[in-house]
Amino acid sequence: MQELPIEFFTEEIEFEVKNEEKVKTWLLEIISKYDFELESLNYIFCSDEYLHQMNVEYLEHDTLTDVITFDNSDFDGVIEGDVFISIDRIVDNATTFNISPEEELHRVMAHGLLHLLGFDDKTPEKKALMRTKENECLDLLKL
Repeated sequence: MQELPIEFFTEEIEFEVKNEEKVKTWLLEIISKYDFELESLNYIFCSDEYLHQMNVEYLEHDTLTDVITFDNSDFDGVIEGDVFISIDRIVDNATTFNISPEEELHRVMAHGLLHLLGFDDKTPEKKALMRTKENECLDLLKL
């Protein structure tokens, strides 16, 4: 199998993505669905504290969040980005929404990728569309 330019890293925590190759193939399928080219995509799994510090430093938001996405691409239609995800938030949100942490992780991974694909969630209408797109992405995942 060819090596995909999708990488998983951790900061300040120990964490491993289950079914890593299938998850990478799923992410590539999402990218292909939107006719984007993949240059590189990094997911960095971290703690609440780590992501909170990034939120303050880079976005000037003094709040906890589950995901921050950085689009590093210089070209339209090309994915080159970093998606930081707080595993602490994933676990807490999964409990709140009464779903598995793995399902919540996949939703947030798709959410970060959707930002790189041009979707945002800054208005109620855009949030609703983002949720629809997340659900479409999750429907593609066959583990």
